[in-house]
Amino acid sequence: MNELFVAIRDLCKERGLDEEVIVEALEAALVAAYKKNYYKGKNDSPNVLVTLDRFTGNIHVYAKKKVVELVEDSREEISLEDAKKISAEYELDDIVNIEVTPKDFGRVSAMTAKQVVTQRIREAERGIVYGDRNERSIGMVTGTVMLVDEDKVYVSVDQFDQTEAVLPKKEQPAGETYTPGDVLRFYVSDVKTDHKSTHLILSRTHPGLVKKLFEKEVPEIADGTVEIKGIAREGGSRTKIAVYSNDPDVDAQGACIGPKGMRVQNINDELKTEKIDIIKWSEDPAEYITAALSPSKVVSCTINEEEKSARVVVPEYQLSLAIGKAGQNVRLAAKLTGWKIDISAE
Repeated sequence: MNELFVAIRDLCKERGLDEEVIVEALEAALVAAYKKNYYKGKNDSPNVLVTLDRFTGNIHVYAKKKVVELVEDSREEISLEDAKKISAEYELDDIVNIEVTPKDFGRVSAMTAKQVVTQRIREAERGIVYGDRNERSIGMVTGTVMLVDEDKVYVSVDQFDQTEAVLPKKEQPAGETYTPGDVLRFYVSDVKTDHKSTHLILSRTHPGLVKKLFEKEVPEIADGTVEIKGIAREGGSRTKIAVYSNDPDVDAQGACIGPKGMRVQNINDELKTEKIDIIKWSEDPAEYITAALSPSKVVSCTINEEEKSARVVVPEYQLSLAIGKAGQNVRLAAKLTGWKIDISAE
């Protein structure tokens, strides 16, 4: 078991897993293995505890017995008199752990450990990848395109080399092509597991990919000085991202653009042909909607709070720019702000 424990440590270190998660799972499984192999029925199974020494790898099995005046069930109870023989400090209702480790328990342990470690590493990886579908999620991963077919692209993800990862057709930006060997970043949009394996469902169209790219490229976002207030995206074509600075001395848009535009250019390079509009967020809906319609100019913006709608007037020569090709600009602005927007020419 010493070798097994070393192997667990190496695996956890290699894959960034919590060693304690694996060890606790193994201890729980060994309790079940002990009862299954040494007690025929549940009614005969004692209340037991299995511990795995973190340093030596030695396994110990203990029967947990409650201290009572009169013993009615010797599997679950121990008399106060007998408990005092073990330690004078025991009192009624205390729990006494009595070692009952079988001589051949190492064989049972090895068989159980192999199954548990494989299963728990897979489950722990899933937790790291996608957490509980909340912000603990890694979100963005780096992968290498391995195989391309009509319906999906198969990807080898650097962090999880034993996990199957696929990029479905619907998660591929229009016009984006892939060649085996391409190294790209992906957003983990879903994780599917069965009793044999874990499957990552990747996306190149998810707004979360843009969010993670900005967090990586912009230190002010990473440290919380600049906040991303909203993202509206049509993958492969255009993204609008609203940002806000918590520090009056820091320009949120300037931080995202970076010196000589290098930060946003790095994101553009990753997203290939996609355009990115960096919008200044505002608490004032009229200001926010006006900014969201960038790059068009706005003459006036009238808000209807009850209907959560806005009537926007733009110069006649900028009407098509404000609406955008196939209505994309106003559609993304409405999605970003959460307001219905009607545009008319001055």
